[in-house]
Amino acid sequence: MGSLSIWHWLIVLVIVMMVFGTKKLRNMGQDLGGAVKGFKDGLKEGSADAAKPADSGKTIDVQAKEKV
Repeated sequence: MGSLSIWHWLIVLVIVMMVFGTKKLRNMGQDLGGAVKGFKDGLKEGSADAAKPADSGKTIDVQAKEKV
């Protein structure tokens, strides 16, 4: 009773398909896949930005003044 067999999963799948319909399930799968792809692309862009040095070779010369 602790584990579900393949037959239990097939019954659950059939019930879900009857409730939502195959077209809506396909659209949800595409939306989920697009979200995962966007997340992975964002991670790649973030790691590429982190790999670049913070300054682009420009040096700013400033002097600090003490507040009185």
